[in-house]
Amino acid sequence: MLLVWAHQVNHLNITKLITQAQLFPWHGVDQFMMVEHWSQDTLLRQRKLVKMNGQYALHQPVCKQLTSPAPVNFEIKDVKRDYVQLQWEPPQIDGGARITHYIVEKRESKRLAFTTVTNSCVRNSFKVDDLQEGGLYHFRVLAVNELGVGLPAETIEAVKVSQAPLPPGKITVVDVTRHTVTLAWEKPDHDGGSKITGYTVEMMTKGSDKWTVCATVKALETTIEGLTTGEEYSFRITAVNDKGKSDSKPLGASVVARDITIEPIVDLLFNTYSVKAGDDLKIDVPFRGRPLPEVTWKKDGHSLKQTTRVNVLTSKTSSKIVIKDSTREDAGKYEIILTNSIGIKSNAAGLLSEPSEGTGPVTVKDDVDPPRITIEDKLRQLVVVKAGDILRIDAEISGRPIPVTSWAKDGKEIEAKARFEISSTLTSTTIIVRDAIRRDSGQYVLTLQNVAGTRSLAVNCKVLDRPGPSAGPLEVTGLTAEKCTLNWGPPQENGGAEIQHYIVEKRETSRLAWTLVYADMKATTCKATKLLKGNEYIFRVRGVNKYGTGEALESDPVKAMDPFTIPAAPTNVDVTSVTSEAMTICWERPVSDGGSSISGYVIEKREKSGLRWVRVNKKPVYDLRVKASNLREGCEYEYRVFAENAAGLSAPSLSTSLESGLRIVLASVTTLIHQLLQSVFHT
Repeated sequence: MLLVWAHQVNHLNITKLITQAQLFPWHGVDQFMMVEHWSQDTLLRQRKLVKMNGQYALHQPVCKQLTSPAPVNFEIKDVKRDYVQLQWEPPQIDGGARITHYIVEKRESKRLAFTTVTNSCVRNSFKVDDLQEGGLYHFRVLAVNELGVGLPAETIEAVKVSQAPLPPGKITVVDVTRHTVTLAWEKPDHDGGSKITGYTVEMMTKGSDKWTVCATVKALETTIEGLTTGEEYSFRITAVNDKGKSDSKPLGASVVARDITIEPIVDLLFNTYSVKAGDDLKIDVPFRGRPLPEVTWKKDGHSLKQTTRVNVLTSKTSSKIVIKDSTREDAGKYEIILTNSIGIKSNAAGLLSEPSEGTGPVTVKDDVDPPRITIEDKLRQLVVVKAGDILRIDAEISGRPIPVTSWAKDGKEIEAKARFEISSTLTSTTIIVRDAIRRDSGQYVLTLQNVAGTRSLAVNCKVLDRPGPSAGPLEVTGLTAEKCTLNWGPPQENGGAEIQHYIVEKRETSRLAWTLVYADMKATTCKATKLLKGNEYIFRVRGVNKYGTGEALESDPVKAMDPFTIPAAPTNVDVTSVTSEAMTICWERPVSDGGSSISGYVIEKREKSGLRWVRVNKKPVYDLRVKASNLREGCEYEYRVFAENAAGLSAPSLSTSLESGLRIVLASVTTLIHQLLQSVFHT
């Protein structure tokens, strides 16, 4: 920096200047005295008193200024899923001129060039908006004074544009015992732009104000063990990604650690069984109970002994006696006994031997009635409930003997669990589904059975909720380097409401963030454009109804590539019709067009003594020959040819070889005539 002080009589050059920042050297002064130290920000504005040759004079400084150094304390103040807040402090030295504004720039981590975000920032902070969710970016800021742009201050590491996820979705209690609780939950509505890495489950006992972590899992369901019987617990769940934790999502109601108990129930269909001697007899007895009952069998009041002929097979829902090659000794009274912590239940089955001779025709009238089911008229229509509400189906039953009752949904028997309650009396049965979710939709079938027959009645239910995933697969067709066509089917579960539209998104497999393709697609097919050649993509589709956005259907990864390739190189390049200023280059078509028709040819030439190839034709040539003109006399040239199709230029052909007789020497016509005349005179 050169500072010149203008004097009324003399021209004074100061050789030394002390500032707060550093020491500057100066040249060309005989004697001088500094009156005081100057601060950088007042250097241009203050007048200083200088002593020279024994006299003091007041002088006005004029400064030769420099561009500014880099701003200091550059930092990322805040990061969200679509913006970054930058902050910095002015450079310690402004280069001798006031900082007028700042330039803020960004670049994606996989790119080399920075792009300008703003070139007119007048504050020491700036919010960079509209960033790619989940993308990695570098940022820098440069100070500007009247002499130009200063040095940049840049982030050292790439900044990921994401934030902590939203809380998990709805939490439900799947099962409860005296020592365990099983919880399930839905994914957050948004992952914050970064993949969910896990979930933290916390619990708090009643009367306490301290939450403790009881599980850390990656799945959407977990079982918390080690609970104290009879204790009441509250639970909450937090989603976690690499940016941090979401807000906690609490379970709607507290849970008491206790077993859901059901007294043992024996569903014995018949009390008497008959079989001929020598045949096999099978007695299958369904049962229920919670905890799972212990099963024992007795015969005529004594424990049943299993032999090679007599076997007992017991599962969680039934117990079966199998007697092979039955004899008279197998006749008797067989009793099944079920025992759990709630009580004991027994029932007996009599086994008769082969009958004696008949007594003649006897008219027998059993005092039995077949099962009957009566429900309200509203249950005969479609039963509709909202997600989170209670689904309840009541039915009056009758029959003689009392029929065995069972409930099934979509062909599978329903077991009483935390959300499902089944209660039956002699005259009625009820099923209750708490906190209904979309998969609770379906057909509920009540079945009654006794010796007089079987009766079933179906009740169709629909739970209004967000849609399920669209019907797959999500097909990707018509793929090129820039676009493709997507096809899918409507969701099998529409959540009880009409699908209004679909949200279509894409992402590169190398990234975690999804990019919107269509926000309001009405059809089940669409075109995805603006793909980058060679990049691998995954697409997903989500249906939307009036209750929200449904689950996603994803495609398999596909690479954006054209179905054709560049052509093969042209062959047999030759040179004909050589004159002093021009020649004609000929060639043959490539052996393969790469699956796309040849759109033209590009010809290049090179001088023998040069390294650089130069294009001969400005526009593509469609013929198999071209005339090269404006050549320099006496120069030697070689040529090569490229074929072009929709995929691009082919590899170059073999060039015309100077060593193989295709060497071209341009000579003027006068030179040739001169040589001919010389040969004539010599002869």
